[in-house]
Amino acid sequence: MISDRHAPSQQPYGTAYAQMLEKVRHEGGYPTLERADEAVRLVLAGLGRQLTGDERVDLARCLPWEAARVLTAQIPDPQPQTGWSFVKDLAARTGASLATTRWDTGSVFSAVAAYADPDLITRVLHQLPTGYALLFGRAELAPAA
Repeated sequence: MISDRHAPSQQPYGTAYAQMLEKVRHEGGYPTLERADEAVRLVLAGLGRQLTGDERVDLARCLPWEAARVLTAQIPDPQPQTGWSFVKDLAARTGASLATTRWDTGSVFSAVAAYADPDLITRVLHQLPTGYALLFGRAELAPAA
């Protein structure tokens, strides 16, 4: 009989995704990669319900495949939400507080921004309603009059 202790350990995540989770864990101060994974899945699923078109495809290309799969598995909502409505919706889906959900969102978007070109993040922000720039750690700029 072969002992399991001699079998190679199974890493639950691909290397690139594990690195993304480590960044989210560090940014968010989460105690485990599993908690970071919960945040990533929640926030990217929500973002997948907001993004469409080339920005969605280009962002998915930048991310580790596990993260891209979560993003692209969602059907976009016909009425995109503002940044604040996005956070409220995620909080309602999980039963978490608004503060915790806002923290999760910022931690995940910080990691997403590290994978994507700044110009792509700008394109994503132009597609989304107001309120997302702050979630990505950027200033919310009013359009020129």
